[in-house]
Amino acid sequence: MNKETKGMLIGFIGILIFSLTLPVSKIAIQSFDPYFIAFGRAALAGLFALAYLLIQREPMMAKADIPKFVVIALGVVFGFPILTTVAMAYGSSSHGAVILGMMPLATTVIGVVRFGERPSIGFWLVSLLGAALVVTYALLKSSGSFTLVDGLLVLGGICACIGYVEGGELSRRMNPRAVISWALVISLPFNIVFSYLTFMPIYLEAGAMAWSIFVYLSLFPMFLGFFFWYEGLAIGGIARVSQVQLIQPFCTLLAASVLLGEPLTWMNLIFAVLVVSTVILGKRMLIKRA
Repeated sequence: MNKETKGMLIGFIGILIFSLTLPVSKIAIQSFDPYFIAFGRAALAGLFALAYLLIQREPMMAKADIPKFVVIALGVVFGFPILTTVAMAYGSSSHGAVILGMMPLATTVIGVVRFGERPSIGFWLVSLLGAALVVTYALLKSSGSFTLVDGLLVLGGICACIGYVEGGELSRRMNPRAVISWALVISLPFNIVFSYLTFMPIYLEAGAMAWSIFVYLSLFPMFLGFFFWYEGLAIGGIARVSQVQLIQPFCTLLAASVLLGEPLTWMNLIFAVLVVSTVILGKRMLIKRA
């Protein structure tokens, strides 16, 4: 098995974990406030991350890398979890799956800007087409207006993509597991404080199922999912492994149908296919760095 194939298989496990985030968050909101879910799961994940760093005796992060870890934390520890969890309080996870279907292409665009690549005109045209498809879908679903949920999902997706790009780059020269762990640990004090401020005593009566879902959101999409995702990017390369994200919208749509009973509508499936098609075209037209 070559490195690209191995990286894609490992990354695929991470994507499967991430694809459950929206449907499971939708379930968790039935028992907890969305802000408590966002800060609380990040705090618990930060404790897992701290334990991992201590047990593995990982070296301290380099001072020169601290700004990069801050960017990762702002993207995947704060931005994406907060914005998408709040969005799930008002919208459906199947709707979110289609809107977030642009994330692979957005990740590529951010990588282009971040690392000074010079893509073709075709790449930019396809990127605009993909963005137009997402906007069209959002307008059709909301009777001609761009809703707050759409805005939250788009901003959350951009935050995640920024964290993916910085994390994937760092994972090329340090332990990928340590990358997400340090990002969670430097965020831990802030998340503990806001978890305390958003906690309500009634949550203690939420029941075993609700707390199990909360722990799942903390341990898997917030922590372990990045073990597989960043390691896959480091082994197989960002350009190749990031294509695995193409299946995430469909996995989320299926999970939403199974876990929440949300219908697999033709409109959702057609726009998911169209968005994914623009991602495939965009990656073929991208001019890679020398």
